[in-house]
Amino acid sequence: MESRGHILVVDDEPSVLVTYQLILEQQGYRVSAALTSAEARKILSNKDVDLLLCDLSLEKQKSGFDVIAFGRAVDEKLICVLLTGYATTDATDWADERKIPVLFKPIEIKQLLATIEGLLKEKQEIRQGSSR
Repeated sequence: MESRGHILVVDDEPSVLVTYQLILEQQGYRVSAALTSAEARKILSNKDVDLLLCDLSLEKQKSGFDVIAFGRAVDEKLICVLLTGYATTDATDWADERKIPVLFKPIEIKQLLATIEGLLKEKQEIRQGSSR
């Protein structure tokens, strides 16, 4: 089965990370998983990630914002989705300014998949339009 895209999932809770990874793999995505921002940066450095699915709360000194900023520095068109159990207005404003969807935990799987599919489809349509 051909991959539907490469998704990097970043979450500091191992059980949540494995759950997202299994669900996305069942949907045909190639999935990389990172528990820390350092692991995420290493994967993002390879430049072959189609979508970054990142929790807002990571280690004490790093957040999802840091991972997203690094990913966008590597690939300015990187598609990102921010996951959070709670978010301040500042956090949602930050995401809105960067056109990053925010999904609130507990996340409904249908909503997660619909968001990912919609974003990747949009990316593919843009890519096909520019290659014509």
